[in-house]
Amino acid sequence: MLRDIFGQAMEAMKHNGRRTAITIIGMAWGIATVVLLLAYGAGFGRAFETIFAQFGTNMIGVFPGRTSEQAGGSKAGVQVRFQMDDVERIQETVPGILHVSPVMWKQVPVQNDLHTYTWDVNGVTAELQDIQRMEVSEGRFLTAADLMQRNHVAVIGSEAKSKLYSGMFPLGQKIRLNGISFEVIGVLKAKMQEGDDNINRIVYIPFSTMGDLKDIKYIDGIWMNFNGNHTEVERALRNTLASSHSFRPSDRNAIYVANIMEQLSQFRIISLGLQALLLFIGALTLGIAGIGLMNIMLVSVQQRTREIGVEKALGARKRHILMQFLAEAMVITGIGGVAGIALAYAVSKTIVSIKFYSAIASNADAADIHLLISPNSVIVATVILVLVGMISGMIPAIQASNLDPIEALRYE
Repeated sequence: MLRDIFGQAMEAMKHNGRRTAITIIGMAWGIATVVLLLAYGAGFGRAFETIFAQFGTNMIGVFPGRTSEQAGGSKAGVQVRFQMDDVERIQETVPGILHVSPVMWKQVPVQNDLHTYTWDVNGVTAELQDIQRMEVSEGRFLTAADLMQRNHVAVIGSEAKSKLYSGMFPLGQKIRLNGISFEVIGVLKAKMQEGDDNINRIVYIPFSTMGDLKDIKYIDGIWMNFNGNHTEVERALRNTLASSHSFRPSDRNAIYVANIMEQLSQFRIISLGLQALLLFIGALTLGIAGIGLMNIMLVSVQQRTREIGVEKALGARKRHILMQFLAEAMVITGIGGVAGIALAYAVSKTIVSIKFYSAIASNADAADIHLLISPNSVIVATVILVLVGMISGMIPAIQASNLDPIEALRYE
């Protein structure tokens, strides 16, 4: 029976070929819009994930500040100072911590035989490579042995290499940091860099050797990575440092915490909101196509009134008429849906990427927006399409099934 119903639907569509084709194009355009908007939203979210991922997401940095609340007998305004004991305390007492690295920084003259620049030099431990996902393009990163032996070795950023050595091989070359000689042992892969940001110009040396450039009794900051819930880790970190430095954990000015996962979570909320908005816009577009389908089906019911009367006179029941017109609407919807999804895939393959972060940052092509058509996007779009098709087809189908057979036969 279903075969007969769909056969009748196909015959009716052929009889009004031009009108049917226009309706199918409208449905295809609507479903393609939904899929592409969802793909754009997914690509937008992925771009933000890529930007954060280059530094590591499960990462927290903590930096000393000045108290703004009274704690015990201490007045507000006390300078908090970190020492190496804090690094060990964090590693031992904060749950979920994987690696911890103290960081010292200072701007000093960086020289070789041909050039002189003033750049940031960071004194770090070997753990920072894992914490901040530092990838080495040439040579190696700092090791525990470099720290123990206070080796005068340096790892330079990609931009530092190009400015100091142009096309020359940098490994084994000597540079002078504030007049002190260091050997270049590694070059880092380029990270995304906005404007005049110095991320690719930083020179990294062993934390112990940093004592030749600066007093390292007090630490400028501490970086760490972790497993688990970022909110709980941050809370435990604040409690640990508050206890050891006699300030209240609620005092946000005593220490400054850069919780990368918290920032990423905020951007994820923005991304989800954008995707919901784009889905709503796409659904409206598809709804307009559905109104076109409903209009065409209502015209079809009017033109075939006598045919409906004959069918009812010959014994056709309401459900048969209902299914006949609903099937016609769903066939149009199905053909339009397949064509629209195919069109969306074709557009996504044609448009490789849409400039986003690379418009303001170098080395940032990976953070551009790529149209990502996922199975979930197709499923969501298909569900919306089926709902629109059923609603658009149901109203004319109900009208057709409710026609009085005698009045239908008299219709001219």
